[in-house]
Amino acid sequence: MTGIGVEAGAQAARSRALAVLRIRSRALAVALLPAAVAVVLLAGGSTGHLVGGVWDAARLVMSVLGVIVLLAAGVIALVVARARPAVSPTVAIAEEAAPDLYRMVRDLADRLDVPAPSAIALTPDCDSWLEDRTHPAHGPPPQEGRDDEIAGAGGSHRRVPAAPVLVIGSPFLWWMRVGELRAVLAPVVAGTGPSAHPDIAAARRFVRGLDAAVAVGSTPGRCPLTRVLCAGVASVARLMLRGCREHAALMERGVAAAAAERAQAVDYGLRIVAQEQVGLAYAGWDRLLTRVALPAWRMGRWPSRLDAGVVAALTELSRRDRLAEGFASRLGERPACDLLEEPGTIDEAASLLAARLFHGGPAETGPDWAPVDWQEYPEEVVDRKWRLDAARLHRVLDAQGVTHTPGTTAPDSHVPTLARVLTHLSASRHTVPEPPSTPQTGPALDASPPAATPSNAPAAADGETAPQGSQPAPDDESVTGGAGRHTAVEGEAETLAAALTAELAREEAGASHPRSTPEATPWDDTALPLFPLQPPRTARELLTDHVTAMVCCAAIDTAGATPGLDWLDGPSLLINGERAADLIPRVLSLVEDGDPAPLRAWLVKSGIRPEKPVRLV
Repeated sequence: MTGIGVEAGAQAARSRALAVLRIRSRALAVALLPAAVAVVLLAGGSTGHLVGGVWDAARLVMSVLGVIVLLAAGVIALVVARARPAVSPTVAIAEEAAPDLYRMVRDLADRLDVPAPSAIALTPDCDSWLEDRTHPAHGPPPQEGRDDEIAGAGGSHRRVPAAPVLVIGSPFLWWMRVGELRAVLAPVVAGTGPSAHPDIAAARRFVRGLDAAVAVGSTPGRCPLTRVLCAGVASVARLMLRGCREHAALMERGVAAAAAERAQAVDYGLRIVAQEQVGLAYAGWDRLLTRVALPAWRMGRWPSRLDAGVVAALTELSRRDRLAEGFASRLGERPACDLLEEPGTIDEAASLLAARLFHGGPAETGPDWAPVDWQEYPEEVVDRKWRLDAARLHRVLDAQGVTHTPGTTAPDSHVPTLARVLTHLSASRHTVPEPPSTPQTGPALDASPPAATPSNAPAAADGETAPQGSQPAPDDESVTGGAGRHTAVEGEAETLAAALTAELAREEAGASHPRSTPEATPWDDTALPLFPLQPPRTARELLTDHVTAMVCCAAIDTAGATPGLDWLDGPSLLINGERAADLIPRVLSLVEDGDPAPLRAWLVKSGIRPEKPVRLV
């Protein structure tokens, strides 16, 4: 550790903190100026020096102005001091729940010669930081059942400590080893040293108060007069915040530089390796949320072991990607989650918080918001999702008056089949069939189905035809062609996609999750989700998902396929134990081009019978 570098960073941070405090002093001087002038004028009048009508009028004006400005300044100061600063959504980790973790952090603080953090909390994100929670609004002990607030280290009822709270990304605890976590946390914990300086702490409190005062002006549900007063306070706070923004940013940069320099002596070599794990954990966490967790959240189920899923996802990544080779060998070392007494309980709490932040789910479990284990995910989420999507697709087709598959018998004319979807999307207008590129040579599907091909098998050619069992549509057997036909297919697909979008919007509006009141958490949860994972799906993407779901349902019901979970790609179809990775391009060919030939060829090779009914929910 180079003491010169630490001192230089701390000195730069202190100088910027003083610049922030000078802005506060100037604002106070401006507020006191009219009152000071009024005092001078009143003193001059009482001593007989400033007499006359003009001075009397000046005394009256300045006295009234001084009182008004002092009252306004008092209101602004009160709002800045009492406004509740923003708090990051976290899961509390009491010392009784993680004594080894607290011991490791305290030992790390002793090695760095800095104050230990007052408490530890977890956040469902791949990041770690120190958070100041010394505001009086965060001081009272948490109420019963409030798991989002940080409890004290010993759980005692005490005043808020001066040291900040250490917030750790929950994926780090499950993926990283104990030594790697200590190396990653070293620069973060070292930040408690500069944070303890009085000038830096005062500057941070002032900036956080201004930020909270700005937020007060946008709080809804107030009467017009209060709204006007809050808007005025917010305008003044915004003006001061704009003046000290650059100084505050440079102050935090100096604090970070001093902390990083101080942490150089702690596990420097291991920190280089640990930083690689940070990037890998971030990639696995993002993939797990968007591909695996999001489909479950949309169905009212939340995976209760997201952090454990990160380990499985990154292990799968190391198996597939040569760049990640060697990372899985670390799994033999002690994981950082062993520092927790009950890692499963903490993982469940972090998983529920992730669902709230990234999807906007309820704060508690219920009939429409239940946890799901990874073992149950294929049946409870994947299979149910596909059948719900398939049922919605057929409801929309019924509402549009689309007839069922031609040529079926009367008892089977109203059962949902994949052939109905294929016919509707590919036979939107009749054209003169062209000779097929290859003659029909395969047997009818009434015979034994062919063996499934591996997921890396070559795709069928666009012009390839295949027999489909009972009476296929004439233009499903020919090569697609012609601009007029493509336009008609586009129209059918767009109409169906728009209808699916409207139907899904109605369902989501009818099943909206109830929000908790702002008093239920130390952070404002009235605008959940705070961090949406993905933009809303387009109409064409919705149509593709629903057609894919219909194909998967047909594969399960007619070819013995099974729903599966791929840790990197989410819900997957397993045919003879192999993942059907080549399905999506063929569905896109049908949806976007109206060409069913690639998909029909894939169905034949996989032994799937589109004319057979499927089970819906």
